[in-house]
Amino acid sequence: MEPTLSALDKMWISFIAIGLMVIASLIISFARVKTKGIVRVIISIIAFVLLFFAVIAGCVSIV
Repeated sequence: MEPTLSALDKMWISFIAIGLMVIASLIISFARVKTKGIVRVIISIIAFVLLFFAVIAGCVSIV
């Protein structure tokens, strides 16, 4: 038997996905404006990891 998410759970997961996307965009904007070199790369990787988790959470909230 497969567990299903309630509509309220899906809503919270979608809010988390939206929040992660906002945080990722703020981090990447900060990295591009205020940093240089290896620090920019590290911060950008962190932002892209957050974006990846946001996409996963968004897909989970749709199903």
